[in-house]
Amino acid sequence: MLNIKIILRTLGFLLIGESLILLLALAVSFIYKDGDSIAFLESALITMTVGGLFIATTYKASKKIGKREGYIIVSIVWIFFSLFGSLPYLLSNSIPSFTNAFFETMSGFTTTGSSILNNIEEMPHGILFWRSITQWVGGMGIVVLSLAVLPAFGIGGMSLFTAESPGISPDKVNPKIKDTAKILWNVYLIFTLAETILLFVGGMGVFDAVCHSFTTMATGGYSTKQASIAHWNSPYIQYVITFFMILAGTNFSLSYFAFTGSPKKMFKNEEFKYYILFIFSVTLLITIGLILSTNNGIEESFRTSLFQVVSILTTTGYATTDYLLWAPILTALILMLFFVGGSTGSTGGGIKTMRIVLLVKNSYYELRRLIHPNAVIPVRFNKRSVNPQTITNVLAFFFFYVVVFFLSSLFFMLFVDDYETSIGAVATSLGNIGPGFGTVGPSATFAHIPSAGKWFLSFLMLLGRLELFTIIVLFSPAFWKR
Repeated sequence: MLNIKIILRTLGFLLIGESLILLLALAVSFIYKDGDSIAFLESALITMTVGGLFIATTYKASKKIGKREGYIIVSIVWIFFSLFGSLPYLLSNSIPSFTNAFFETMSGFTTTGSSILNNIEEMPHGILFWRSITQWVGGMGIVVLSLAVLPAFGIGGMSLFTAESPGISPDKVNPKIKDTAKILWNVYLIFTLAETILLFVGGMGVFDAVCHSFTTMATGGYSTKQASIAHWNSPYIQYVITFFMILAGTNFSLSYFAFTGSPKKMFKNEEFKYYILFIFSVTLLITIGLILSTNNGIEESFRTSLFQVVSILTTTGYATTDYLLWAPILTALILMLFFVGGSTGSTGGGIKTMRIVLLVKNSYYELRRLIHPNAVIPVRFNKRSVNPQTITNVLAFFFFYVVVFFLSSLFFMLFVDDYETSIGAVATSLGNIGPGFGTVGPSATFAHIPSAGKWFLSFLMLLGRLELFTIIVLFSPAFWKR
């Protein structure tokens, strides 16, 4: 039988956590005195009250979280966080439309980075900080955060981690899942602090440096400037952010091993090798294309290419230029990156590098099996044979991803006038990237998309953030049977 009380109780504790983050934004608002303090105070009190009611009315709940409860909690917590996270925008009148406020918040927590704002610099500091911290919290995962906190209240378990990280195999660096979550968050904090310091040294103000560090490590892409990173026009800042985007798109378990004296594990990891190879091979192609098709010098062409390739591949979504103005072949290469994504175990979205590599390897080995039908030719990754069930999982994921993308692109044509915008909006939402193509490119926003279209894209953001299966399984009749 479904344990509804533990679902509500867990949501209660998570909402209390969100209210504390709102109070942090309130502190920022007090410092800058932009007039949005009351909105954050009211938002925190409302969120804390609802969370407290959930906890108070379920104090006798069984503390066991099963697989079904885990999937349900992970699926609806993003919706609850986005609903209550919309309150500061609404109460401060920064985003008076509920649809737009929910879209902006869901885009934040899912680290998508698509925005409806056309006046970012006019927003109060508290609101800009809230946009950034929603991405930072969503980056490592609301539920992974809860794994390090909720066990203190007798709540937690592997079922939550599996639902939050439904990739090929959640990488545990410690036998205890609670300790794993803490370790990953410590790495996340260290990277965020390091980037903040380096950006400040490079000329960013403290506020901008903190906000961009939050959204870089989350591979979210929200900026405090309408022109994004192009606002600073600083090669140093672009290279620093590029470096940390690469780190954010790398499996955080590998970063932990590098920290603890085992850097060889990172450089021997096959996914990491392909991830780096893919970045620099596409960067090289686009660099050559920019040198031939623009008046940019070699260094500027390389820097622009590297930044945009890493930004899109890691699904961060920052921009230093409008790639829609490039030669068509270069734009096509950028579109290809929309369907790759970062590494498994990273904050990046998309299909993920490991799945792409396994798909290619399996296709190649399938050709060899046709030539040698009696030979046993297993797919190998990191010098080990891959379980056939894993290959089946990867094939199923890829099939669902393509089908969802294709059908969603057709459906979204109901809301826009051209297929380029439809494909771009769906691809960027499903991949949690940010900018798209057509009228939602890097120089535009999603403000003009009809309300129904924004709700649909919000659903795709959630679907992509939880890697399809976590949401799709809820629509399976078998899931609800005892």
